[in-house]
Amino acid sequence: MKSLNGGKLAEVNRELWLLLSLFVIAAVLNWFLAGQRMLLELYLLPAVFSAYFYGRRHAVLTAFASVFLVLLLVWYKPAIFGPSPTLPHERWYELTVWGGVLVLVAYAMGTLHERNERHLQDLRETYHGVLMILQQFVAKDKYTQNHSYRVSIYARSIGRQMGLDEERLEDIRAAALLHDIGKLETGRELLYKAARLTADEFKQMQLHVDKGVAMLAPVGGSLRRVLPIILSHHDKFDGTGYHPTQGEEIPLEARILSVADVYDALTSDRPYRQAMSPFEAKEIIQKGAGTDFDPQVVRAFLGAFRQRDLEVPELVV
Repeated sequence: MKSLNGGKLAEVNRELWLLLSLFVIAAVLNWFLAGQRMLLELYLLPAVFSAYFYGRRHAVLTAFASVFLVLLLVWYKPAIFGPSPTLPHERWYELTVWGGVLVLVAYAMGTLHERNERHLQDLRETYHGVLMILQQFVAKDKYTQNHSYRVSIYARSIGRQMGLDEERLEDIRAAALLHDIGKLETGRELLYKAARLTADEFKQMQLHVDKGVAMLAPVGGSLRRVLPIILSHHDKFDGTGYHPTQGEEIPLEARILSVADVYDALTSDRPYRQAMSPFEAKEIIQKGAGTDFDPQVVRAFLGAFRQRDLEVPELVV
């Protein structure tokens, strides 16, 4: 509850600082552009920005605040509005028209913003729906489903340590959930072989990356952004991975997914070996910095490890 209240307070503070800064900008521009005469058009800025960032209600309230501020200034300092009008009520008529137009513009801009937000929310829900449908295919193999779930948590934690924005974190999560979907076209006897793979079998296993991308490519939309991540998640930093790409040629999200994928593989029971402890896996990943893994990503992984962000429950029991 305390953190929730703190978050709301921080949001209110951001709104207030935005409005204050916009009013200051309008006042400064007014001063430089027109000397002592008020340019009413500049007070459209706070309302437009409020509509863009916070929606209709906030925009209308900001417009009323602008009108109130201007009326207050004109009441106490009429000269700031320019030369006295020829008719006694002309100035107030102009202000009334200006204020009405300002409120209407704020209302219209805020309404447009909220419609766009609803449209984006619908697209996000559709995207998550498609993602869940695809996950049902992965769920036919419980190990792959659990592995993908854990990797999505690890990768998101590492990405957060690196300061990635929410959209990129969501792309990493989606790529992690689907990165092994190509294994559905790989024989179960190969997936669950109790001995290490032969060279030919390993080449067959490598094909799961390209198969997965081929399965997801027709979906399009937002999922198209995750295809390069899935395609590159087995590429190594020194160029010795599944593909010859290396270093920063590999998408950052794929470099993050690579570390998360290997960490979970090392700490999970496999048909040919038992799971390592988290600390043993951490040491292996740390030693692989600069060869298998991006050193920057490894540092973020170590930060998440120290903060215990890599401890997640099983999805399926």
